[in-house]
Amino acid sequence: MKKVLVLGAGLVSKPMVDYLLNKDFFVRVATRTVSKAEALIKNHKNGEAVQWVVEQKDKLEEMVKDSDLVVSLLPYIYHVQVAEVCIKYKKHMVTTSYVSDKMQNLDKNAREAGIIILNEIGLDPGIDHMSSMEVIDNIKAAGGKIISFRSLCGSLPAPEASNNPFRYKFGWSPRGVALAGRNSARYIENGSLVEIPGRELFKHYYTTKVNTIGEMEVYPNRDSVPYLKKYAIPEAKTIFRGTLRYPGWCNLWYIISNLGLLETEEKDFTGMAYSDFMKSILKIKHNDIRGAIAAKFNLAKNSEVLDKLEWLGVFSEEPIRIGKGGNIDVLVDKLLEKLRYENGERDMVILKDEIEAEYGNKKFLHVSTLIDYGLIGKDTAIARTVSLPAACATKMILEGKITERGVHIPVLPDIYKPVLKELATLGIKSKEEKKEL
Repeated sequence: MKKVLVLGAGLVSKPMVDYLLNKDFFVRVATRTVSKAEALIKNHKNGEAVQWVVEQKDKLEEMVKDSDLVVSLLPYIYHVQVAEVCIKYKKHMVTTSYVSDKMQNLDKNAREAGIIILNEIGLDPGIDHMSSMEVIDNIKAAGGKIISFRSLCGSLPAPEASNNPFRYKFGWSPRGVALAGRNSARYIENGSLVEIPGRELFKHYYTTKVNTIGEMEVYPNRDSVPYLKKYAIPEAKTIFRGTLRYPGWCNLWYIISNLGLLETEEKDFTGMAYSDFMKSILKIKHNDIRGAIAAKFNLAKNSEVLDKLEWLGVFSEEPIRIGKGGNIDVLVDKLLEKLRYENGERDMVILKDEIEAEYGNKKFLHVSTLIDYGLIGKDTAIARTVSLPAACATKMILEGKITERGVHIPVLPDIYKPVLKELATLGIKSKEEKKEL
């Protein structure tokens, strides 16, 4: 029986562990809080829960040595450390995280060890790569040329659960969502490079329609430019990766960002009320916080954005519940309180690719749309779509159906074809459309 070592037992790990156990692999889950691992294994005869922290390097070596493949669901900063141990003992490795330069530099060593270190095999990155490359390769096989590429992704509450003023709830790290609002962005539009500083990120949005869902906002996601090379489409005049949100998100988060609510510099908030916090940010002594924000951003005092901030509670006289932290930590604490999923509510994942291609003197738009909903009382959509691609890839590697070696992301047909085929059997499949322009 093949042995899989899963490092970490966070929010997205359950569907993967269930899948691997059901496929008759031995699964050892190692994590700081062993009760979380035990909850995943559920006394399964082919499972084992182990208490482990990253500082226990000898124990990591023992566990890797006793495994056939290692899945790292740890924070990305630990992946290289794990990869080096996998190379030492010639064990395959899978992660859902972006490839760092340090990880990419292990490519030669991984090849020499005869192993694959497969990264970016989650949702975004992950399914986005695979669904995009399937369409791109099919276009090229038919003699087409890529003109424009857009990939849009969002983790959101299902429409019926988008029932708060933010129209958002947290299916993963709230601090991660808030930190992403600080990111700068780069993309290419009609042959021109567009560079956006973090404070301007939410000013650069547009709207798109998603079948069965309706109109959504799209804003840029990090640096899209390297994907010209990663997807082997240097001829494309537009390359854009974006984040999907319900309408109203970008105007709200532009104000949040430019108020300084995403700042990370540590302060002491002991004994401070939210209203005092906001007055200190705005540098005012009077109590008209709403009016001060309206004046600063040229908003009407009855603005919907101000209504949302007031609903969040940051204008209130309530005491701040954290002691020390950044402005972002005050914000995240409030977001956690107000943007929770209630029992019986489900989340949703949307992935939409729009690829324009030219075939001789004709142009076509290829649209690929994946919409996945959480299973109430079972697994969330974000957990399914992040962890099941990694689980499927793990199975394919151990069965010898993926034979690539070295450091990879899932853009090669030998990787994405078997994984997409297996995901389809789990109900995770994009709907494809093609129309002439």
